[in-house]
Amino acid sequence: MATLRKRNGKWQVQVRRQGFPIQSRSFVSKADANEWARLIERQHDRQELGPDRKALKSMTLAHLVARYRDEVVPKKRGWAIETILLNRFLRYPICQKTLNDLTTADFGAYRDQRLKEPKHRSDKPVTPKSLKRELSPLSHMFRHAVVEWEIPLRNPLDGLNLKVVDNKRERRLRAGELERLLDATNRGRNKLVAPIILFALETAMRRGEILSIQFRHVDFERLSLVIPESKSGYSRVIPLTKHAVSILEAVRADDAKPTNLAFPVTSVAMRLQWDRLTTRAGIDGLNFHDLRHEAISRLFELGLSIPEVASISGHRTPAMLFRYAHANNDVVRAKLTGECRPQALIVETASSADHTVELID
Repeated sequence: MATLRKRNGKWQVQVRRQGFPIQSRSFVSKADANEWARLIERQHDRQELGPDRKALKSMTLAHLVARYRDEVVPKKRGWAIETILLNRFLRYPICQKTLNDLTTADFGAYRDQRLKEPKHRSDKPVTPKSLKRELSPLSHMFRHAVVEWEIPLRNPLDGLNLKVVDNKRERRLRAGELERLLDATNRGRNKLVAPIILFALETAMRRGEILSIQFRHVDFERLSLVIPESKSGYSRVIPLTKHAVSILEAVRADDAKPTNLAFPVTSVAMRLQWDRLTTRAGIDGLNFHDLRHEAISRLFELGLSIPEVASISGHRTPAMLFRYAHANNDVVRAKLTGECRPQALIVETASSADHTVELID
């Protein structure tokens, strides 16, 4: 706030703001003094004036990261992954720098170092896209520090140059791959893997959403499912096909289930199961998330509109939805050549014990 007083025929104005150095000046006119005070306060509000560097000399980046990890991250849905990322970041020398000395150039050096390092269990280097995801929690940390903790600093990541190539995936199931996956599940011990795969193809749901399904959120009569909170933070209600309901009814009939979860499998366990499954099936380059691509593409091929597909998939914008929709080249080629016959649809019926596949023209 600004204070004015008249001394020796002049108006002295002083502006105090937490986290910023005190500024004072003398004017002959009181109006000029008030105008200058308002100007300085506006510059404070817009972060146009440099912070009080003395307040930042006693705090290192490691202290800020640790506080953010312990106070803010546990409240997030993805707290486990963010905690791992931040703990790994704390091992780098950049974290020993004080906030007073921290610059964008320091993060530039960290960027260059990370891009040369191999990924975990891989000889391939870290991609810019992966590094951007790692830096996202840090960028939010700096914004949170300014707004919530009133720490007077600028976000050094705002000016960081990180060229990210849009390498969106267009992987869909190829002929025979679904049958090979289902056959490979018979050789595994976890009997929930096959129903999870088929349910993903029926609903276009994410892996985490599927593993979080509780029977109390399923309306078996109205064929609908409530997703209380999705990745975007919004809830939605999606319609279920009769086949999707039959899958849930089959797993619900299992009396050995200890919880209300439809698929009591952890995310880590499912990821490991998927890796072993694709290896047994001899399928390369197929991620579990590609099943969401496949399901959304099938919905469009069935003739659903963009709003209808978005209501099922949970995408908030058409641009994000189209990243997951990939036309079947055989169908496009048939239309171009004038054949234009409906694509054969694969309808799977499954229980926890067996799987049958029926082709419908």
